[in-house]
Amino acid sequence: MITKRIIPCLDVKDGRVVKGIQFVQLRDAGDPVELARVYDEQGADELVFLDISASHEGRKTMVDVVKAVASELAIPFTVGGGIHSLDDMKKILRAGADKVSLNTAAVNHPSLITEGVEYFGSQCIVVAIDAKYDAELGSWRVYTHGGRKATEKEVVSWAKEAVERGAGEILLTSMDSDGEKKGYDVALTKAVSEAVTVPVIASGGAGKKEDFLEILTEGKADAALAASIFHYKETSVQEVKHFLQLQGVDIR
Repeated sequence: MITKRIIPCLDVKDGRVVKGIQFVQLRDAGDPVELARVYDEQGADELVFLDISASHEGRKTMVDVVKAVASELAIPFTVGGGIHSLDDMKKILRAGADKVSLNTAAVNHPSLITEGVEYFGSQCIVVAIDAKYDAELGSWRVYTHGGRKATEKEVVSWAKEAVERGAGEILLTSMDSDGEKKGYDVALTKAVSEAVTVPVIASGGAGKKEDFLEILTEGKADAALAASIFHYKETSVQEVKHFLQLQGVDIR
């Protein structure tokens, strides 16, 4: 059986970790290098670093910050935001990342997924999907540019296409649940998890330890990502893992 993973996320803007609600109302949450060190020591399985305004501002990911964070880590490290080409992927991986996360660029140029997979292997390519429920669509719609732009794509079909193109993992964020601390979007996560053959990382909505249990069991996620609940010390990676082990969840 594949063990479940707990993954803290660093949403970075202007060199600082920030956290908001439904992608807005951002507030400072600390220094990325310092937080990376803490999460590594706490036993996090991986760390995700997202330069959340890079695509919207039309600039590249902060390579220097990525290097500084990578130097503190002994765990797998995924970086996303502002990655638009094979050359961008090379720079981020050379800076110390283990995987790159593609979102806006993958939606605009799906062939970039294939290019990345052919060059680096599928294990290095994560496709991040920002999803919001759309009553008109009767399903979830894909958003780009840090949740600012709605697309014509439906989430489950886009996830399937990304995996067909070789993506090794899906990082699925519920914009409706993000920062609300009322639990992950179980229906969304389950729908995507059942539709694809690669691991799905659930993101958006963690407010308590029980939320991790629900998404990893009912939601069928392979990993649960969280930010503010860890940044503001409402719980720790260790506490969440201990709780899950007591509930019989196979944790790393």
